Amino acid sequence: MTAYPHLLSPLALGHTTLRNRVVMGSMHTKLEDRAADLPKLAAFFAERARGGVGLMVTGGFAPTWRGWLSPFGSRMTREKHALRHRVVTDAVHEHGGKILLQVLHAGRYSYHPFSLGASARKSPITPFAPRAMSTRQVDRTATAFARASLLARRAGYDGVEIMGSEGYLINQFLAARTNDRHDMWGGSAVKRMRFPLEVVRRTRELAGDDFIVQYRISLLDLVDDAQSWEETVDLAKRLEEAGVSIFNTGIGWHEARVPTIVTSVPPGAFAWVTGKLRAEVGTPVIASNRINRPEAAEQILAAGEADLVSMARPLLADADWVAKTEQGREREIITCIACNQACLDHTFKNQRATCMLNPRAAYETELVLLPTRTRKRIAVAGAGPAGLATAIESAGRGHAVDLFEASDDIGGQFRLAARIPGKEEFARTLDYYRHMIEVRGVTLHLGRRVTAEDLTGFDEVIIATGVEPRIPAIPGIEHPKVLTYQQVISGAAEAGERVAIIGAGGIGFDAGEYLLHDANEPLEDWMRRWGVTDPALERGGLTTKVKAPPRREVYLLQRKETALGKGLGKTTGWVHRATLQDSGVTMLKGVEYVRIDDEGLHITVAGAPRVLNVDTVLLCAGQNPVRDLVAPLRERGVPVHVIGGADVAAELDAKRAIKQATELAARL
Repeated sequence: MTAYPHLLSPLALGHTTLRNRVVMGSMHTKLEDRAADLPKLAAFFAERARGGVGLMVTGGFAPTWRGWLSPFGSRMTREKHALRHRVVTDAVHEHGGKILLQVLHAGRYSYHPFSLGASARKSPITPFAPRAMSTRQVDRTATAFARASLLARRAGYDGVEIMGSEGYLINQFLAARTNDRHDMWGGSAVKRMRFPLEVVRRTRELAGDDFIVQYRISLLDLVDDAQSWEETVDLAKRLEEAGVSIFNTGIGWHEARVPTIVTSVPPGAFAWVTGKLRAEVGTPVIASNRINRPEAAEQILAAGEADLVSMARPLLADADWVAKTEQGREREIITCIACNQACLDHTFKNQRATCMLNPRAAYETELVLLPTRTRKRIAVAGAGPAGLATAIESAGRGHAVDLFEASDDIGGQFRLAARIPGKEEFARTLDYYRHMIEVRGVTLHLGRRVTAEDLTGFDEVIIATGVEPRIPAIPGIEHPKVLTYQQVISGAAEAGERVAIIGAGGIGFDAGEYLLHDANEPLEDWMRRWGVTDPALERGGLTTKVKAPPRREVYLLQRKETALGKGLGKTTGWVHRATLQDSGVTMLKGVEYVRIDDEGLHITVAGAPRVLNVDTVLLCAGQNPVRDLVAPLRERGVPVHVIGGADVAAELDAKRAIKQATELAARL
């Protein structure tokens, strides 16, 4: 008996069977781009196959050099490429898993000057305008997809995923916004479908019947001049006839101005549209985007909205997600919180993708946590993200760990983050740490502000005491209307109806969302706010946003002359900026703070004096490290390690803090 009868049941595909309904969706880790990194990629996928994942999909591999995502990037175009991939497929098969190679032609999304597209229309997110493919080039590219699939078979892959969504080349052929051709490959919806149909037909013919051909189909383009629902269904039925084994769901183009995978997107937000397609086809369909817990995955499958569920980042966060689910250890799952900080932000900066909560992801051969040979007594001061990660990983290696926290609960700045609307799932991370403290036998001391004397006698002492808000030197800073972000977000103090936020970094934007929105926003409200609708009603599922009246009058201020929010995450910053702009926030840059008094906040902007008549001045002007224990401990000769915000107070950088903590635990 299992609590997840649908999720953990096998799926027969005719020539083969998947051991469960869990799919690790495609994610480009950067390990795909160099042959020398393929053994690392093999270790990455092997760990997830060992963890029980039924089917995995690699990052995208181009079928031609012009289809590269970036110059000299991942490709499957020659026999030698196929031979090199044997190390990957053998590693997966050794642990009973199955793996597909994703074949992806970037089209106008290529980051190189030799890009080709359905038409010569430049993408708004890439620097180069593509050349329009000739009729012959289109035909040859369809054959190149098929040849890449044959090479994938020779490499030992169980099949391929043909990338037909997210605005890449195939999607570009399907939409009028990017296909203004008047030959056999464009001019009508039927002609625009010809390219993906030829790709699938030729792939099936060349690779054979005993080979999985998965097609990533765009169900919601979320851009103008996109496909209609009727066209999408027609395409799906034609693709079935052409030989598709499984449909995977794609949501949104990369240039879409609707968030689809960030923390603020409600969990399982797009399963309903997968259900719409499943009702139209007989081929198994995969639901995707913001599915991160076994309970949610089981519910989607039980409701008949999909046959399988795709989770890329959740399996980046926890390679043992499936095994823990099977064994009833759901509380031990590291739940993906969709922060994007170490995965997609890295990918779009051409860096190796990993996970904020699991820095071992894609570093399996480099960051190794082996059982210790010498058991030490370790004290950790501070139970924020850095202290928690060090404590549980050190205890997991076999050390005796005492964790001291001055407040009455763990979490530090993460506890504040969980109170921000759209970041509610940060609380799951703290639930994980609470449980793992018990599982791994960490001795937790809450409400205990330790001294240097308390920490003397331990073999190793780790200072993870975090940060405190920086108080800027502004005349009148002691005025009663001045509050810190910690006071307001924790609920210790209430902001007024008119608020000036000093500091437009990540904390300033979070504070703005806290002041203007409710937590746990219903899916229907989120869809209205972002202009998402049923694609049967509007092409691409895109409609007009419905903006709610502002709850408060809010000003967001910064000294710098640069655009506000410029330092936010590459894949999430635009979401935060749009959210506050849609909520009526006044954003001012180049601000000089003059004084605070009963009239409000006196400022100068572009040389002009101004008074903001506000009830509250909210300080989000950075942090200072808290490390008063370090000097007295070193004077006593105690081995001290300083990590997290106590080491560097840099915009509450949990990614750096948890990585630093995990690396330290591996060395102790």
